[in-house]
Amino acid sequence: MTALQRPTPAPAAASDAALIAAVRDFVEREMLPVARLGDASARFPHEIVDGMRRLGLFGTIIPKEYGGLGLDMVTHVAIMEEVARGWVSMAGVLNPHVLCCDLVLRSGSPAQRAHYLPRMAAGQLRAAFSLSEPHAGSDAQAITTSARRAADGDWHLHGHKRWITNGLGAGVVFVLARSDPDAVPPHTGMTCFLVEKTPWEDVGEGQHAGVSVTENIDKMGDRGVETTDLVLDGYSCPGSRILGEEKAGLGRGFVQMMASLESGRISASALCVGVGVRCYEVAMKYATERRTFGKPIAEHQAIQFKLADMATQLQAARLLTRHAAQVKDLGQRADLEAGMAKLFASEASLKIAEDAFRIHGSNGYSKSWEIERLYRDALSLVSAEGPSEIQRMVIGRTLVREFGQQRVRT
Repeated sequence: MTALQRPTPAPAAASDAALIAAVRDFVEREMLPVARLGDASARFPHEIVDGMRRLGLFGTIIPKEYGGLGLDMVTHVAIMEEVARGWVSMAGVLNPHVLCCDLVLRSGSPAQRAHYLPRMAAGQLRAAFSLSEPHAGSDAQAITTSARRAADGDWHLHGHKRWITNGLGAGVVFVLARSDPDAVPPHTGMTCFLVEKTPWEDVGEGQHAGVSVTENIDKMGDRGVETTDLVLDGYSCPGSRILGEEKAGLGRGFVQMMASLESGRISASALCVGVGVRCYEVAMKYATERRTFGKPIAEHQAIQFKLADMATQLQAARLLTRHAAQVKDLGQRADLEAGMAKLFASEASLKIAEDAFRIHGSNGYSKSWEIERLYRDALSLVSAEGPSEIQRMVIGRTLVREFGQQRVRT
């Protein structure tokens, strides 16, 4: 274990530290040895996911009363960092699922919490988060997926969603749809629907008729978890499956999902740190073993400068991520801190991956070396939970708003 692997700051409870150690051991034994083969085949690794279930990782933030681990956000991001260090795709299985857990905890009705959370905590029910559409990514208010009330009182959904991680294996997809096309402003006419489906089936039948997975996207990196399209063609959803139920949740979907993206961005930042740690590790190993001009290349100043920058960027990214998690744990708004963490961590991860790639020289371009996969995986995190441009917009708007509020107070 290197200094860059140690959780900083350390979790408060000894049991949390023991869990992180258990996750690290699982990563070493089960994930790292198979990540390259899993990436090459793009086969979903059910056996590894089963191991994460046994560790309780699908229920990290779910309270113990619902069968979860009841962890704070600081401990959760430490775990996500460890998993991403082993294989970012396995962290990708967890991240949208945990984001949906946050949605149910934050905005779900008591009946919805009782119905969904125990199965989600146990990993028996995987969840997916669906905002993007083929023509609407960061601009979520431009979505066209619609929900119309039918004569029987249910809502019928029509539309095409894209970039849904867990989209095929999920049993429930949290879908943002336009329930009132005339609402002003537009986001007040958007609702989050809990679309239930049969995991691993392309076309829904019976009570799941009208939902289909039309494409499992063949990605450049992050190839161990499925990312899909989802088409809704008259899918029938009762009002009880509006997030928060119809009385409290109708027209609140945009606000609900944006609020939970704070947690998603903090977790995504931890993924960036985990990938960066692994890039640093393989670069250090290569630099100490590869020799030129009669000595290991790690003894050349040019390589040491790269390693120094990599380690510094990693620690800064980790501390920004942990700070955002601490703010979240205090029950405060963390959009500024989450945006800063995701902005810095994603760009740092990509720069660290590139430097590690350069340290490997021509070998970095060969699929025989781990850095080739890590470089592609780092690229996959650039747009996760919003690209850098969106994070800068969030940060800038928040700073201007806070400055204006300070002026009013003075």
